[in-house]
Amino acid sequence: MQTKSALPILFVVMFLVMVGFGIIIPVLPFYAEEIGATPTELGLLMAVYSLMQLIFAPMWGQVSDRIGRKPVMMIGIAGLALSFFIQAISTELWMLFAARIIGGILSSANMPTAMAYVADITTAENRGKGMGIIGAATGLGFVFGPAIGGIFSKISLSMPFYIASASSFLTLFLVMLLLKESKHKSSDSIQKKQSFWSAFNSGASVLFIVQLFISLSLSGLEATFAYFAAKKAGLNTVQLGYIFMIMGFGSAMVQGGLVGKWTKKYGENAVIQGGIIVSAIGFGLILLVHNFATAAIYLTIFGLGNGVIRPSVSSLLTKTAKTGHGSSTGLLSSFDSLGRIIGPPLGGWLFSLSIGLPYISGAIITIAAFVLFLLFRPKDAVNM
Repeated sequence: MQTKSALPILFVVMFLVMVGFGIIIPVLPFYAEEIGATPTELGLLMAVYSLMQLIFAPMWGQVSDRIGRKPVMMIGIAGLALSFFIQAISTELWMLFAARIIGGILSSANMPTAMAYVADITTAENRGKGMGIIGAATGLGFVFGPAIGGIFSKISLSMPFYIASASSFLTLFLVMLLLKESKHKSSDSIQKKQSFWSAFNSGASVLFIVQLFISLSLSGLEATFAYFAAKKAGLNTVQLGYIFMIMGFGSAMVQGGLVGKWTKKYGENAVIQGGIIVSAIGFGLILLVHNFATAAIYLTIFGLGNGVIRPSVSSLLTKTAKTGHGSSTGLLSSFDSLGRIIGPPLGGWLFSLSIGLPYISGAIITIAAFVLFLLFRPKDAVNM
């Protein structure tokens, strides 16, 4: 197993993918508005990307089980590059929608394939460490990407899209030249006969539900926290940027440095339970935010708990699911996308009723995930 050489390359690849994705986050609303999008159309523009990922991530995971991880990852990254370029040259709203749809369909290959790649090249004992490194790369990408986008948006609103496209093309060449194929062809004949839904029907089905609940509560927080912090503590956008950066760094450090050690010592089950408990506590603490310091501390506590869940869930899933690694991680990405589709409008509606409701409901959903996991968790599979 080429773990030592492949994991650092995969870290760089996923970091660059997420930097490219993050670059456009602060700019897209203003860019779409300049082209003529209404707030409703902007919401649809954001949602259509996640909808495409929901539909196509399991398919790409299954394709990677059949033809290999590297070509599917290259398709995903090329899709991102193309999508960003079309957005950069868009002059009509339909062009933005077409670019987002193309990007959602093709880039949905990236995350499940990266996780399947890690599962291919790591032993069961080191699986959590590998998944944590992928989580850290994506987290750091989201920290640096929006900051870079904000800087280049001062030149023009289209410039961040050109930068994101160029970054994606660079990443594509890195994968082409440096990343070796991880998939062994010996089990292809077995995997061709299996539906990706077979992963959900296995004893690991609770992991998909847990991921859905965690994604749902997290995206509800992300959609409303800026308004909540402004009302409760008078924080401005610059301060919020710093807060999310602190949270992102904390989460990435835990994922990259501690998830592997914890899963090896205590097992994925214990780490997932601990992460869920800390997330629920974080939701409760957020209700007590009253200034910059408390917002940064409480959101970081939430981020530390939330950050260890996805890598540990991915690790345990690839050990226990009976389907190929790509099929199971693709379906997991689909459940994650479903949470991200439902979470923001649900969080916004709850916020309109009472500003604390998204966090109270987030705590309740997180506790529900804990109870479900406690009742139906699969066995740790350290020696598999």
